[in-house]
Amino acid sequence: MAREYLRRVLTPTVRAAERHYYGRSYPDQGPEAGNVESAVEPLGTDELAFVAARDSFYLATVTENGWPYVQHRGGPRGFLRALSPAVLAFADYGGNRQLVSAGSLAAEPRVSLFLMDYPGRTRLKILGRAEVLDARDHVELVEATAPAGGHAAAPERFVRIEVVASDWNCPKFITERYSRDEIETYVEPLRARIRELEQRLGEGGAAGRH
Repeated sequence: MAREYLRRVLTPTVRAAERHYYGRSYPDQGPEAGNVESAVEPLGTDELAFVAARDSFYLATVTENGWPYVQHRGGPRGFLRALSPAVLAFADYGGNRQLVSAGSLAAEPRVSLFLMDYPGRTRLKILGRAEVLDARDHVELVEATAPAGGHAAAPERFVRIEVVASDWNCPKFITERYSRDEIETYVEPLRARIRELEQRLGEGGAAGRH
């Protein structure tokens, strides 16, 4: 799955940096590396399962004056929906009303997504082209992107992402972190065991008093 991703990011200056620091560069991915606009790689089974299990991701865009911008997106598990192996979408709600990502996508549709599994020390990188759709004009997307369990607010926009390529990153230096729900899942068996032992102690103490 990484071939198309590398074709786009291993530009001549990147390969020069690789040779400078390591004496060699990654194999050439094709004569048009970094400039292929037609070829795309839809997400595979593993990638789709990984996307469906995430409750957050990072979205990188580029402003119309050339500055990179990274934003965190979070919601119920699976709020980033795969409408197909080649199309992702998520509902966008009101926030600080700066709309840096939304405005930037009007000028430059290319995006990069980082999806993290901190407990599993795994990350998936996705390149794509995104467009912002006004929720008032696309009522049909409410059901398609509505998070499980509902949401207190109505979406203002939808972000639709056409997947171009993806690649898995190595686990090195990924710090293990756990959400509250994940901690509760791991701790509950211990709590159950404590309750069981307390009950046994209570029954034993009661029996000793008779």
